[in-house]
Amino acid sequence: MVKSRNNFLGSWAFLVGVVLAVVLGVLGTISGTWTIVLVVIGLLVGLLNVTQKETMPFLMSGTVLIIASALGGSVLSDVQLLADVVNALLIIFVPATVVVAIKNVFNLAKS
Repeated sequence: MVKSRNNFLGSWAFLVGVVLAVVLGVLGTISGTWTIVLVVIGLLVGLLNVTQKETMPFLMSGTVLIIASALGGSVLSDVQLLADVVNALLIIFVPATVVVAIKNVFNLAKS
């Protein structure tokens, strides 16, 4: 029961976070308060939504997203709307990726 509740909450956090990030990015209104909200959502996603089986694909996808966004920043700056959306998504994915990576390290240390 607890596992399914965590999965349910994590799934909703991910969905709400992505939709909120896209909307805030399109509107260009990512303030300090919204940044905190998106970081908290990212932490919830990392803690509740990624199972052990999904860890490696999530880490690979999250890492690629972060690296591509960082290296493609100069290209994205020409299209401000796209840059704002990607930056908002990064606010969710960076903390989620860090949490999943830390969980993975602890799991490796246990085995």
